[in-house]
Amino acid sequence: MPVGTRATVRGLDPADLIEVGANIVLSNTYHLWVRPGADVIAELGGLHAFMGWSGPILTDSGGYQVFSLREHTKVTEEGVRFRSPEDGAYRTLTPEVAVRVQETLGVDVAMAFDECLEHPATHERAAESLERTKRWLIRCIEAREHPERTALFGILQGGLYEDLRAEHAAWLTELDLDGYAIGGLSVGEEREQLLRFAAFSAARLPEDRVRYLMGVGHPVDLADAIMAGVDLFDCVLPTRAGRHGLAYTSEGRRNLKNGRYRTDGHPIDPACPCGTCRRFSRGYVSHLVRADEILGKRLLTHHNLAYYLRLLARFREAILAGDADRCTSLREEAAIASRAAVD
Repeated sequence: MPVGTRATVRGLDPADLIEVGANIVLSNTYHLWVRPGADVIAELGGLHAFMGWSGPILTDSGGYQVFSLREHTKVTEEGVRFRSPEDGAYRTLTPEVAVRVQETLGVDVAMAFDECLEHPATHERAAESLERTKRWLIRCIEAREHPERTALFGILQGGLYEDLRAEHAAWLTELDLDGYAIGGLSVGEEREQLLRFAAFSAARLPEDRVRYLMGVGHPVDLADAIMAGVDLFDCVLPTRAGRHGLAYTSEGRRNLKNGRYRTDGHPIDPACPCGTCRRFSRGYVSHLVRADEILGKRLLTHHNLAYYLRLLARFREAILAGDADRCTSLREEAAIASRAAVD
């Protein structure tokens, strides 16, 4: 899912998203609640109409934003009280508020409000946080007013402890939710731990429901998670990297700020059919990036999303065809794309 935190994937409009192959986008409950406000968006026709996107929208509940602002928050059983850096106002985000805001936005998939655990955390702390996340999920379920319109995904937590994650997965499955997310990863742990616990978690969630790994990652991370049974991803990496001059390609990751690209007439990725690669050279995009022109950020964002979405589309085709060898080959390509290119 391309990340459109504030109802926009930076630099791209909905037509661009369709062109690069996006089927669903992610926005953020916390940011839209603060600005411009869920009621404002509802008055303008809901989030789909507001941002001009007719495809599905998933909204994060705001739990991760609370985690990122943890030095300025107070967590209680009711929810989280914090001072918003956007306007300085004090707000309290609760499970009920998170559900109400997401339903008011009119999104297709709402995420339950959970406590995003800090890393590292002791087993005792992880267990305590997990119990709160379970209680908050029940409150989310009870707060729903439009389940026929907005699906609800629960979030699997438990830190880096197999016993806690196994227990939570069994508990979540009994609730028979619309889908399930794997949370609490990509928060500072080692890559080996991320992949191990992503695979451990996915294997304990229902195969007939969406299994969503939150906040991951490089192409090879997605590939490894797909091989472990994960279906859905979001990450700011392809768009943020594009804004900083980085391009993911089938030949490796390229930093277009490097002087060696100044006179390079090749496309960013000769194997990529996206509009950026069809129309512009590395030399031109390098010039835009070094000159800090908006177009350079836009073109690389466009390319990176096109690369990611095409890679995952090819994985889907291989899975549907039952072609395990093709999946392995795609995993190797993803590994190359995640390393620096050698030109």
